[in-house]
Amino acid sequence: MRLGPGRSARSGAAGVWDAVTTAGAPVAALDLAACEHNVAEMRGRAGGLPIRLASKSIRVRGLIDIMLGEPGYHGVLAYSAAEARWLAECGVDDVLVAYPTVDSVTISAVAADPVLRERVTFMADLPDHLRLIDAAAGGARVRVCLDVDSSLDLGPVHLGVHRSSVHSASQAAEFARQAAQFASIRLVGLMFYDAQIAGMQDTGAAIRLVKRKSADDLRVRRQEVRAAVERYTELELVNAGGTGSLHADWDSSVTELAAGSGLFAPTLFDGYDGTDLHPAAYFGTPVVRKPRRDVVVAFSGGYAASGVAGPSRSPQPVHPVGLELIRTEGAGEVQTPLRGKAARDLQVGDLVWFRHAKAGEMCERFDEIVLVRDGAIVDRMPTYRGEGQNFG
Repeated sequence: MRLGPGRSARSGAAGVWDAVTTAGAPVAALDLAACEHNVAEMRGRAGGLPIRLASKSIRVRGLIDIMLGEPGYHGVLAYSAAEARWLAECGVDDVLVAYPTVDSVTISAVAADPVLRERVTFMADLPDHLRLIDAAAGGARVRVCLDVDSSLDLGPVHLGVHRSSVHSASQAAEFARQAAQFASIRLVGLMFYDAQIAGMQDTGAAIRLVKRKSADDLRVRRQEVRAAVERYTELELVNAGGTGSLHADWDSSVTELAAGSGLFAPTLFDGYDGTDLHPAAYFGTPVVRKPRRDVVVAFSGGYAASGVAGPSRSPQPVHPVGLELIRTEGAGEVQTPLRGKAARDLQVGDLVWFRHAKAGEMCERFDEIVLVRDGAIVDRMPTYRGEGQNFG
C-alpha cells in the first residue's frame, strides 16, 4: 500500500461499493485513492510545516505507522495518556497528549521508563495538573506542554471551545514560572488549537468574519505567549491548527501543525473554503427489512458523532443515491430506517453505505477497516478496538 500523490485509474467510492460484499457487514472501508489524495492535499496546504497526526481522527495503528513515514508528517497528537503510552511502546517516538490527564498510573509508568519519558509529552494548563504530574513522576523529569486557550475573547462573548485556563501572555508566563518550580516538570511546548477556525465550516459571511478576526488575534498572541514563556524555558514545539486551517497564514512562532480528520474526510469537513478533500471513509450495513416500497430498514448504523446533538452529527447515507434518514426516527443503535426512491430497488441483504460525521469515531464501532483500491480489497487493518485497546 502506498500513501502519496496520485489517484488510481479507478478511484472514487464506486470502487468501494464494487469491492465489498455483505460478508462481515456492517463493515468499515477506506478508499485508498481518495485517502492518498487527501494526504497530499493536506501536505500542500501546510506549506512546509510538519503535520502532527491527530490519532483521535484515525484510531488505526497501521495507518498511523504508514503516515509517519510520509514526507511532511511527524509525530502523533494522542487523545489519551494511556493511548500515548501504548503508541510509544509500539515504537512511535514522538507522542503529544492533546488533553490534560489525571491518570497518575500512566504518568508514573512513563516517568519510570527512560525511553517512554523521551517519547511522551503530557498536556497541562492548571497548577493542579503540574502538582499531579510532579507527584506521579517520582522525581523523574517528564515532558509537559502548555495548552493555551485559542478562543476569540470579545469581553462578554466567548467564541471558541472551553479548554484551557491560560489565555494571555502574562498568564502563560505565570504558568511557566510555576512549572519551573517543580523538579519533575520539563516544559517543552505550547499548543494552540483554534477550534473556532479549524472546526467550523465556512457557512456564511458571519462565520468567515469570526475566523478572520480570530486568526488575526492568534497571529499576534501566539508570538507574545511564546516570548513570555521562553523567559523561563526553552521550547521545542509550538503546535497549532487543524485539518480545516492548515492553509492559514502562520506566524513564525509556529513549528508544527496538527491534523487527522482530513485523511478520512467525514461530512463535517464538506463545507470549508480553501480545501479539496475527497470523501475516503465509509461504513456499509445491510438492509434487513422493507416495510414499505419506498422504505428500507438497515441493520444498526446509529453511529452519532460527538458534539451538539442534531442532524450534522448523524451519519449520512450516500449509496445508493436517493436515500435519507427519517426525521422522526433517525439513525438507531440496532436499526436505521431510510426513505427514498432508491429504496424501491433495494432488497433484503443489499448494502447501504454511509459517511460518518466525524473521522476516527467511526472506528470505535469496528474491529477492522478494509482498504480498497481499483475495486478490490487490498488489505485489512485492525482498529484500536480490533487490537483490544479501549481508551474511553
